[in-house]
This record gives sequence, structure tokens and C-alpha cells, in this order.
Amino acid sequence: MALKVEKNKNEDPQNLVKRFSRRMRRSGILHQARQNQTFEREKSEQLKKRAALRRKELQEEYERKKKMGEL
Repeated sequence: MALKVEKNKNEDPQNLVKRFSRRMRRSGILHQARQNQTFEREKSEQLKKRAALRRKELQEEYERKKKMGEL
């Protein structure tokens, strides 16, 4: 997606930069590029299951300690 901004007659360079910046923000190009920078691979099913089990164990341990008054 190309973004083109041409200088108008008698336009200051500052105004041109400001207009370009505004169009960049509105187009969402920069936002999309930043999202693509932080791409994470999808986790395997086994890793997902392990993580879920670990979360469940930690939650149960927390609840047990809370009941016993250790927190």
C-alpha cells in the first residue's frame, strides 16, 4: 500500500510533513507494520495442554493456601 503526498503551491515543508504524518496515522500502515514485527509462532497442542495444566495446578495451590490462611 503506497502513500503519496505531493507538495502544494506555496506550502511550507513543515506543513507537508504534518500532512504526510496525518495520512500515515489514518491509513494504519504504521500500526500494521508494528503488529507484524511482533509475530509469534502458534504453540503446539502439547505445549498448550501443558500450560493449561500448569495454570490449573497453580490456581488450585493458591486456593488451598487461601483456605489455610497462608496468604
